[in-house]
Amino acid sequence: MSTEAFRIGFVPLVDAALPILAHELGFAEAEGLALTLVRDVTWATVRDRLLYGHSDAAHMVAPLAIATALGRDRPATAMAVPFVLGLNGNAITFSIALGEACGLGDGLGDPHALGAALREVARARAAAGRRLRFGVVHRYSSHNYMLRYWLAEVGVRPDSDVEIVVTSPTFAADALAAGEVDGICVGEPWNSIAVDRGVGRIALATAQIWRRGVEKVLAMRADVAAERGEATQRLIRALHAAAEWFVRPDTAEASAAILARPAYCDAPVDAILRAITDRLRLVPGGAPVAYPDFMFQYREAANFPWRSQAAWLYAQMTRWDGRGYDPGEAATAAATFRPDLYRAALAGTGAPLPGASSKLEGALGEPIGAGSTQGRLLLGNDRFFDGRAFNPDDIPGYLAGLP
Repeated sequence: MSTEAFRIGFVPLVDAALPILAHELGFAEAEGLALTLVRDVTWATVRDRLLYGHSDAAHMVAPLAIATALGRDRPATAMAVPFVLGLNGNAITFSIALGEACGLGDGLGDPHALGAALREVARARAAAGRRLRFGVVHRYSSHNYMLRYWLAEVGVRPDSDVEIVVTSPTFAADALAAGEVDGICVGEPWNSIAVDRGVGRIALATAQIWRRGVEKVLAMRADVAAERGEATQRLIRALHAAAEWFVRPDTAEASAAILARPAYCDAPVDAILRAITDRLRLVPGGAPVAYPDFMFQYREAANFPWRSQAAWLYAQMTRWDGRGYDPGEAATAAATFRPDLYRAALAGTGAPLPGASSKLEGALGEPIGAGSTQGRLLLGNDRFFDGRAFNPDDIPGYLAGLP
């Protein structure tokens, strides 16, 4: 087996773990791959490096891959997402002052009760001519859509009652400390770093908004995925092996130590370890609080690229870009996620392979067995906090029912 080289762009976040661990622990080498990992601090740079051929694949916020395929903000480029790098793993962190104004206690907030308190604060601030400002990591990010989904449902109008601006994940705590934003929605370890620095407190985990929300993905240009099909399959297998290793309780400390290195997250080991082990320090100096499945990996075919997840992201994009639903765009968005490539890579490995490529999102409150072409598949709670479900076959109807 000849060695294939892959350059993979990433942003220093805990959910960049799989390509990093695949490289560091030999899973890539076992598949005949030589990975070079390229660290950037903004998603726009990761995207541009990918599009102009400076990298072969990227750790990327899922909506950005779809927006790129649709030509939002730049000429359209066909994209392929053959693997999901993780579900959830983000949080909404308030400044200390905003947390006090909203009456946050020592635990995670309740999305509805906290939303009601935030609504009153936001309206008072807007009436005084000083709107609350929240930072997200990119316009086309799950962070932006999770934050907006929650705010709109609790009666806070994004872009009207509050401002939403873009801040790099690595500088989010700095933006809070400087008073440039009143809250951030960002991935770990940057919420924890804001708390440990005494400039913020974690208000919600995004898993409280959508229990199995799609987060980062492996993104490639579609032509690269086609031209390097066999090598792409090897990469998927290496990442899947890294995911299996990552979720083992006895590997958490080793994973945290690797991710903390200057070449990767360049962050305290303890902050990274807390995220990996589903423990969050919510307030400065507080004891970590357990929140199961804060960052979800591997189990329940978590790395499978469901086209219905891509369709939900397209629905949010349509909602917040102020553009009408377009069936052609919806088809392009869904086709960006490539379950066919995932299945081809993992056929014969024993990994559970869903029989369907799309499903009703947000419909499960309890674990249930699901059809699979290989292995036994169990899917768990994937509820949205407002109780809505998303049918990817009726996006216009879904959009019509949103606040």
